[in-house]
Amino acid sequence: MSNQLCIVLDFGGQYNQLIARRVRECGVYCEIKSFSTPIEEIKALNPSGIIFTGGPNSVYDESSPHISKEIFEIGVPILGICYGCQLMAYTLGGTVESCEKSEYGKIEITHSGGTLFKDVPEKNTVWMSHTDYVSKLPEGFTVNAKSADCPCAAFGNPQTKLYAVQFHPEVPHSEYGKT
Repeated sequence: MSNQLCIVLDFGGQYNQLIARRVRECGVYCEIKSFSTPIEEIKALNPSGIIFTGGPNSVYDESSPHISKEIFEIGVPILGICYGCQLMAYTLGGTVESCEKSEYGKIEITHSGGTLFKDVPEKNTVWMSHTDYVSKLPEGFTVNAKSADCPCAAFGNPQTKLYAVQFHPEVPHSEYGKT
């Protein structure tokens, strides 16, 4: 394991342990923390990166887990996965809505490049499991991938090192998840 630390912030998703395992398989030390971990504690750990997990909630439900905007100001790369993707968009001023057609299972996406899709074919299969989607991005972000029913399957802002995917790259059903 390298001297890097990746923190996985758990928002109640079923794949939190699998995400941490995949990070460790890449040779990076990883710890899972609750989404409610104080920001001071996260800063004190001096992480090299943070991953927001998926979860069963809708970000627009006030009783759902939320996070302070301050986390995005730490200056380390953050990856939001599924609920974490929606949470990033919502917290930073984007809009999340209920899907007209939910996606579940193997879905083909098309990407337009960007940091997350280096060395990944333009069309590939990923694992989706969502009933909400990001309908409007926060300012400064661009869409990097879409599917037939999800106009924003991935987005990012390289200047702020904030990235998000609606799908689950950590599961084996996502062809290029590890890449």
